[in-house]
Amino acid sequence: MMIETYIEQSGVIPYRLEQGKIEILLVSSRKSKRWVIPKGIVEPDLTPQDSAAKEALEEGGILGEVLPESVGTYTYEKWGGVCRVVVFLLKVTSLEANWLENYRERQWFSLPEARKRLDEAELKNILLKVGDRLP
Repeated sequence: MMIETYIEQSGVIPYRLEQGKIEILLVSSRKSKRWVIPKGIVEPDLTPQDSAAKEALEEGGILGEVLPESVGTYTYEKWGGVCRVVVFLLKVTSLEANWLENYRERQWFSLPEARKRLDEAELKNILLKVGDRLP
């Protein structure tokens, strides 16, 4: 019997409402420049939500309110293992002009366009539910 060990991560789907429509803020990945959501390893001294908020600030200069309930999880392979990402919604309140990883790009997309830009099928499925989960 094989026991799967996951690298635990958390991430956020940054969003805003613009003229009544949901927009999603994506950031470019470090190397391949694909569009991704801010995510990272859950730090031992932080909750998954706080850890994800810290990643959003570092990777995209994104500040906001992380909603308490997860909207889903997805997995991907990295570092010779499997990362499991718990995903939260983050209501964007402001964007920093300068941030830690400012070599990354960030861009707002409509919900359908954001789904098209992402590679991970499980994450695309999570985006399908975003509209239903907003307060």
